[in-house]
Amino acid sequence: MMSTNHTNTSNALLEDLEFRGLVHQTTHRDELAAKLQKESVTLYAGFDPTADSLHIGHLLPILVLRRFQQAGHKPIALVGGGTGLIGDPSGRTTERSLNSDETVALWTERLKGQLARFLDFNAASNPANLVSNYDWIKPLDIISFLRDIGKNFTVNYMLAKDSVDSRLANGISFTEFSYMILQAYDFQQLHVNHGCSLQIGGSDQWGNITAGLDLIGKTGGGDAFGMTLPLVTKSDGKKFGKSESGAVWLDRSKTSVYQFYQFWINTDDADVVKFLKYFTPLSKEQIAELETEVAERPEKRAAQRELAREVTRLVHGDDGLEAAERITQALFSGDITQLNEAELVEALQDMPSATIEDAESSSLMDLLIAVQAAPSRRQARTDIESGAVLANGSKVTDANATIAREERLHGKFIVLRRGKKNYYLVKFA
Repeated sequence: MMSTNHTNTSNALLEDLEFRGLVHQTTHRDELAAKLQKESVTLYAGFDPTADSLHIGHLLPILVLRRFQQAGHKPIALVGGGTGLIGDPSGRTTERSLNSDETVALWTERLKGQLARFLDFNAASNPANLVSNYDWIKPLDIISFLRDIGKNFTVNYMLAKDSVDSRLANGISFTEFSYMILQAYDFQQLHVNHGCSLQIGGSDQWGNITAGLDLIGKTGGGDAFGMTLPLVTKSDGKKFGKSESGAVWLDRSKTSVYQFYQFWINTDDADVVKFLKYFTPLSKEQIAELETEVAERPEKRAAQRELAREVTRLVHGDDGLEAAERITQALFSGDITQLNEAELVEALQDMPSATIEDAESSSLMDLLIAVQAAPSRRQARTDIESGAVLANGSKVTDANATIAREERLHGKFIVLRRGKKNYYLVKFA
């Protein structure tokens, strides 16, 4: 359950966010701190439905909303059912492709379901709220948009914003140019109709956030603040949130719990303490202990294991974490027979595979060639006789060995391992 005693927890909320490196910029920091201490503040972050799932790049604003709610404040998760039809130019060098109304509506519903995992919509005193800006953007007509909203923004003001200025060399359409005004309108609508006085977002959203503050000031005023979070970067310069197989999604069907867990396990020593601060609820003392582990015993990877456990549990629950750890242990030991069918498929979904015709038995050498674990029968024979091949977790050294139908895992799979880490999946038609 979320805390409802915001007075005590809010005293330390901004300090804790700053300790974790989660505050990049704020407007009127002292006034905001005083307001957070005095009352339960309504705040929001926006998530445009540009895919059918959120990914780990969205975790930071989600978890900051969660931290505010735990401190007694009221978070609003805004899904951009309206702005998702337009496209945000922030942080992009090219025009975003536009999706159909039906696609964006479907993605909006899926994002709503994912956000409900992290925020408490049934809290007694400070329940979270979920809204779509489609509700107030769709009814707008062009005359109302230009007269009531557009008149509050000069072109010079908009051109000075980084999100627009950075795109001028390559060109920016009027569609994306107008995005800033629509996001400002979001803030103004939430301020008027929900008493929302704080918007948070990534550092690339600063221009959009301050545009909202300006619009609120011109259309009625009242307390309103903005806060940006750092864009998550990796020490090696590679983009955060990407694995070898692509984006790391919060949807288990797009990124398996095993892949998700492994992404965090593989965090570099130079990044792990920063990510523990960003993405876990661990205390200063716990993080300090793990920082010492990284410095003195990096080979044990204690910090990475704790990071992987905490984030996997947060996103996929205890069941997801247990599955990820079972799969990890099974692949490490080679004993994949302990996995149920769903876990086996998750474990091997990105590994080389082949589907072959059903038969009473199958030649091990033929299977190695079918999944391209060996380029020739000669190499397959050498690998088998040298003890480098496991079939369904058991070492096989007879090059003429066959695997019978009844030996298949779950009646339909044969898992081959060549060497210590190379797995292959054989499926039967």
